[in-house]
Amino acid sequence: MEKFEVNKDACIGCGACMAICPEVFEINDEGLATTIKDENLTKEEIENATDAMEGCPTGAISKEEK
Repeated sequence: MEKFEVNKDACIGCGACMAICPEVFEINDEGLATTIKDENLTKEEIENATDAMEGCPTGAISKEEK
């Protein structure tokens, strides 16, 4: 099982993650990215979230494998 997390201190709220993987990430009321789905991700969601993580300009997204 893989879980994605956003480091709020590193996030600049550019929205790249949400553009790449809106099933897993969104921009919250504070203007920062947040994870909206972190359990039971499909293979496609994992691939897209990984692409979002790799494309994050500040490296604010991390992946934890359980």
